[in-house]
Amino acid sequence: MDRKALIFSNHGCRLNAYETEAMKELAATSGVESAVIVNTCAVTSEAVRKARQDIRKLRRDNPHAKLIVTGCAAQTEPATFAQMDEVDVVLGNTEKMDPATWRGMAPDLIGQTEPVQVDDIMSVTETAGHLIDGFGTRSRAYVQVQNGCDHRCTFCIIPYGRGNSRSVPAGVVVDQIKRLVDTGYNEVVLTGVDLTSWGADLPGAPKLGDLVMRILKLAPDLNRLRISSIDSIEVDENLMLAIATEPRLMPHLHLSLQHGDDMILKRMKRRHLRDDAIQFCEDARKLRPDMTYGADIIAGFPTETDAMFDNSLALVRDCDLTWLHVFPYSPRPGTPAARMPQVNGKSIKTRAAQLRQIGQSQVTAHLEKQIGQTHNILMESPHMGRTEQFTEVRFAKDQPLSQIVRKTITGIADHQLTA
Repeated sequence: MDRKALIFSNHGCRLNAYETEAMKELAATSGVESAVIVNTCAVTSEAVRKARQDIRKLRRDNPHAKLIVTGCAAQTEPATFAQMDEVDVVLGNTEKMDPATWRGMAPDLIGQTEPVQVDDIMSVTETAGHLIDGFGTRSRAYVQVQNGCDHRCTFCIIPYGRGNSRSVPAGVVVDQIKRLVDTGYNEVVLTGVDLTSWGADLPGAPKLGDLVMRILKLAPDLNRLRISSIDSIEVDENLMLAIATEPRLMPHLHLSLQHGDDMILKRMKRRHLRDDAIQFCEDARKLRPDMTYGADIIAGFPTETDAMFDNSLALVRDCDLTWLHVFPYSPRPGTPAARMPQVNGKSIKTRAAQLRQIGQSQVTAHLEKQIGQTHNILMESPHMGRTEQFTEVRFAKDQPLSQIVRKTITGIADHQLTA
């Protein structure tokens, strides 16, 4: 490791990945040097185990660096990491996004940093909006508009890592997006832990659809607006209106579905039933025929029978899902689901493989439908871009980086479209 280098290791969800990008900027701006930062995930016990394993390896590879651990696992169980000999500093999720935290770890303040900086996340009532660039390109920017979650799904520890739901005011979001557009970004992605709860804590309790419509109205030069993930049962009228009338809102929604069986959904303490998910997908696709869906689905949730699992398999086709994120269930201590009758580990693995297989067949079907169609493609590198449905397109010849090019799809290669 270079004496002044910063090394970041990210675990877990997309929001963690976005926040890791923001921390890179915070650390560099504050003059932090010779540090390894591990952004942990707490979603399963396996995620925590992998984080600890990663920390040990990073310490072996970088014996003289300051090793900083943050993220959801650091928030929910700081003592676990503070007691590791390899770890110098533990930061909570609020602290990791605070510029003052990183200024306190600049070289001239080494030795004065508190080893554990983790406040009560449930006491946090506000969240800052973070501008996170396009992972080294100028094509896509991520704007965090919400953090935390007020729901208590029985499998999930995340509210205890992220706190209760809190929103960035619409005016702040719009101003950020305008600045991003002025600096050349063609696409903005709204991110959060529970996006469809945005606004509930703001004056007048606006909805996510209100924010989307306001952005599209007040940032007329923004070419593409994308929503990272939503809870379909909480979608409001204005968001449906935006889907129907705003071509700049991308026709790709990632849905937090989790399962396809009503009894399991109730045991998960979800807020929707199977028919609700199917109805939403049908309604949104009627409004926007080119709409594609991704979804999170858990395989092997406690008490799941073969028949219940078959309902999840069927849901993939009933909703015509394209991009699946499949999670083999593993118990997370501290959650109600961990105390329920567990499914055999071998069965969980088999069921997850079945879901991934049907998911791949859905992707193949989607790709085949695109051949001969013309798409607007946002270039992420000289050879690769994404359609409005977030489908990867590979080019043989260089295209203008970060620009939107309109091309006809010619074929499929290695699970990507070609043009």
